[in-house]
Amino acid sequence: MARLKLGIIFGGISEEHPVSLKSAREVAKYLDLQKYEPFYIGITENGEWKLCDGPHENWESNSRPAELSPDRGVHGLLVLDDGKYEAIRLDVVLPVLHGKLGEDGAIQGLFEFSGIPYAGCDIPSSALCIDKSLTYRVVSSGGIATPYFRIVSADEEVDPDQLNYPVFVKPARSGSSFGVSKVTSAEELSSALEAARKYDSKVLIEEGVVGSEIGCAILGNEGELFVGEPDRVALTHGFFRIHQEATPETGSENSSFICPADISAESRELVQETAKTIYRLLGCRGLARVDMFLKEDGTVVLNEVNTLPGLTSYSRYPRMMQAAGLPFGEMIDRLVSLALAAR
Repeated sequence: MARLKLGIIFGGISEEHPVSLKSAREVAKYLDLQKYEPFYIGITENGEWKLCDGPHENWESNSRPAELSPDRGVHGLLVLDDGKYEAIRLDVVLPVLHGKLGEDGAIQGLFEFSGIPYAGCDIPSSALCIDKSLTYRVVSSGGIATPYFRIVSADEEVDPDQLNYPVFVKPARSGSSFGVSKVTSAEELSSALEAARKYDSKVLIEEGVVGSEIGCAILGNEGELFVGEPDRVALTHGFFRIHQEATPETGSENSSFICPADISAESRELVQETAKTIYRLLGCRGLARVDMFLKEDGTVVLNEVNTLPGLTSYSRYPRMMQAAGLPFGEMIDRLVSLALAAR
């Protein structure tokens, strides 16, 4: 039986470029080469597309210029070799991109033009989930609690004395914790807004929700969903700032993950069912990680939805799937199958 020609796209020009490389290395580690013929397409931090032999440290030095053609007749890559373009047909694409232009619907649009099946959320759900204000509005319309928030435009001034502290200031359309600040007093607001605006002109100011941070990994399309074991972020101080550590593989200075989460059976069921409802309300498919707050009174509040969560050795999504009995290699197989089923 012929192997599936699988395009694996990684890198990108967002602030999460280094995380994407680590995710791609983990995918390469567990990819079943008897099932798949991989084509690794790396996007440099300058936006150049290159076909390489894997997402190793020096992938850019041993590569060829390539592009994913929007022409459905090509249905794959155009690779420059000795001044001529060679066409390579792909059966399916697995994007391993995080943040802007990776999980906001931009590259998904290119996949739609190309006609190549791709893993993960489509254009509308990607665009909804990357913008936290849109996410909140859609989810709240479905009866799910969200933090109280206000939108701050690029040159809008905010009266710091009108806020109830603590609040969180964050870019509306950015990944991980880049540009996010916890503000405990009026004096801290200006610098927090400045930090957020480095990543997005649209900024959110959110109420600080008191509760445990709970994550839920989901895999599936519209019908039956496979839900991983929820995890809990255990904090020693401050707030959770994913991917901000110098060496996240060795752990965080203020947080660890408890998986399965040390919560009651009733709370576990509520968290999983709420996550599935959120996933469906936003039109997600393929995969997503739904992050929530579990309050002391047992209610659940949405935090955010990541449509292409990290797949690194230390990432939460694969750990939650592993805890539910789905190892990394089988997770990739299901993602590919879901991509082919969604076309």
